[in-house]
Amino acid sequence: MKKNILASWLLLLWLFISTGCQHEEAKAVAPTPEKDYLVSAKLVTELPQAILQAMADNRGFPGIKNNIKNDVQVYQVTYLTTYQGKDIQASGLMCVPKNVTGAMPILSGQHGTTFEQQAAPTNFPATFSGFELFASAGYLTVIPDYIGYGASKDIFHPYYNQQYSASAVIDLIKAAQSYAKKNQLQLNEQLFLVGYSEGGYVTLAAQKEIETNPKHNLTVTASASGAGGYDLVDMLAEVKSGKPYPNPSYLAFILQAFNSANAWNRPLTELFKEPYATEMPKLFNGVASAGAINRALPKEPEKLFNAEFFANLKKEDGELIFKKALVDNSIVTNWVPQSPTKIYQGTADAVVFYQNSKNAYDTFIAAGAKNLEFIPIQGGTHGSSIEPMLMSVIPWFQSLKQTPKE
Repeated sequence: MKKNILASWLLLLWLFISTGCQHEEAKAVAPTPEKDYLVSAKLVTELPQAILQAMADNRGFPGIKNNIKNDVQVYQVTYLTTYQGKDIQASGLMCVPKNVTGAMPILSGQHGTTFEQQAAPTNFPATFSGFELFASAGYLTVIPDYIGYGASKDIFHPYYNQQYSASAVIDLIKAAQSYAKKNQLQLNEQLFLVGYSEGGYVTLAAQKEIETNPKHNLTVTASASGAGGYDLVDMLAEVKSGKPYPNPSYLAFILQAFNSANAWNRPLTELFKEPYATEMPKLFNGVASAGAINRALPKEPEKLFNAEFFANLKKEDGELIFKKALVDNSIVTNWVPQSPTKIYQGTADAVVFYQNSKNAYDTFIAAGAKNLEFIPIQGGTHGSSIEPMLMSVIPWFQSLKQTPKE
């Protein structure tokens, strides 16, 4: 009897151990599903080569016409990205060249600062930027709206936030890869990045994240950025000087964006003087233009900012959390570009000062950058420098682009 009881217990023990081991083994080998960043892709229009050439002429890019070879399908893309630790849906434009033989590279084009929701790239064709033309030269081209526009318009745009700038680009690239896989489009491993104004900052933010975080499994082939404001600490020095700044909308935008993205949630009266503090939600409602905001705000920092806040900015031990955020979100902090990179800057730019880009370049070179070039655009203003920049970027990218195999 004792032997039978013992045998029964041994059998039960063996069954428990064996089934437990099998359960643990099954858990260990279960594959983790790869995240699909693509939510949807809606065809907006199809543009023949002739129309694209006319658009290049009409929008001030006549020198690009010779590179316009393919008809292009334009899609509104909704994709997953993250904001404050949660998945959200963001949007962007995707331009797919037709009748391309062989594998295509991906190009991501980053647009400049906009205060108006209607200026988001997904409102194409009214928001034609010029980056769309790269698709007709054989690049699968994506142009993110950025968080805070389009599908994510209910979020205050995290202006000059390095993390969210980078993720808006990288996650759209991954969504484009998903679309290509699902639709039997061949992609090679090349990735080109280009952006101007805020887009210049966003371009280098994405490049920095890609180069320092191998989990993305991306490699930047070449990167071109213009007038991006890469050193926010340097920009703060200009503000602290008290000199009039012709575009106070940018200063108010950055300060509110940092307050929102970092969840500081400080009352606007702590940051701005009245009546401007009360007016900020109306001015930054996604409808008012840059010009309208600039006309409503004083150009002198001491008249715009709360007196105590502005005084603390000037103190070495004042507003330390804000100053740390400026350091953390400066592209020049703890990074040296590894991929071939060109930085463009107009010498007469009154929005993003020439010296800011030059100082960023000098910082990178001093830190050991090898594949970096600084290209001044003589006499170029913030508005006029994008065309000569693109006229330089296109042949450079084309010289690096792999020739599709038949």
